[in-house]
Amino acid sequence: MLVRETGHRVVTLDKLTYAGNLESLAEVADAASHRFVKADVADVAALRSVFDEEQPDGVIHLAAESHVDRSIDAPGSFIQTNVFGTFALLQESLRHWRSLSPDRASTFRVVHVSTDEVFGSLGPTGVFAEDTPYSPRSPYAASKAASDHLARAWFHTYGLPTITTNCSNNFGPYQFPEKLIPLVIQRALNGKSIPVYGRGENVRDWLFVDDHARALIAVLERGIPGETYNVGAKGERRNLDIVCTVCRLLDELAPHPTIADRQSLIEFVADRPGHDLRYAIDMTKIMRELGWKAQETVDTGLRKTVQWYLDNQTWCERVQAGAYRGERLGLGVAT
Repeated sequence: MLVRETGHRVVTLDKLTYAGNLESLAEVADAASHRFVKADVADVAALRSVFDEEQPDGVIHLAAESHVDRSIDAPGSFIQTNVFGTFALLQESLRHWRSLSPDRASTFRVVHVSTDEVFGSLGPTGVFAEDTPYSPRSPYAASKAASDHLARAWFHTYGLPTITTNCSNNFGPYQFPEKLIPLVIQRALNGKSIPVYGRGENVRDWLFVDDHARALIAVLERGIPGETYNVGAKGERRNLDIVCTVCRLLDELAPHPTIADRQSLIEFVADRPGHDLRYAIDMTKIMRELGWKAQETVDTGLRKTVQWYLDNQTWCERVQAGAYRGERLGLGVAT
């Protein structure tokens, strides 16, 4: 979106883990305003090289291990990437910022992108606001909470102009098929059982990825250093409702030759450890102060998402060519 709709030159720095694939950048691969660098966010030398070569006017920090189930099985990589990687990026951003002229330094921004999971679990009512106390419940959430604290500390201690965003659950095109919605799509398309944790009563607040991208651009261009902005779309749904909606859309858009109702594939399985009951975001601040508002609802976004995966099955096959094959993760054996 930055390349297509703004005048920014963009450098994408990515480690290309199991969930990263250059095919996701095909649309901008040949764009003159885009460069890809394969590097680990925790690699200080690589970061320094990119900062020195590109002299950026801002950073949007999305680099993270992000799958809760994987954090339960292997928390170490989450600490390395999400905590130490954020520290490394903040340090190199600070070094770069201090080298800028006063005019450029005054407009430089580091947008630290985080999650609503740092706030813990809500009961049947209430929403997460920017001042909600942190109460992370999973290794993933704890690692992101730590990174949030680092970003704010670098603002208060060193003056680095950081801004933190906490978003609700993203969905949409290009999402790696370990996450709920693309996993359901792939399994239902292939007539496989669809695992749903517990009774599917856990509630998440869903945000279409294009709306999140628009929010991050607004924060980069108009956000106030030291501030925090929650990003959500009033998209609360039970996990079971999301799964059933995806099944209905697939039945409509891509009928199965032998399975008339893909909801029959739903299989309730043992819940994952520490599964938060409910998330919900209050995004009043970003709407009021930056003029951002979600353009997609859960229903319109889901239809676009399902159609994208139907149209891009080759992409799905290629990005899953590695070790992951849609099996269950997060059974609680930390390694």
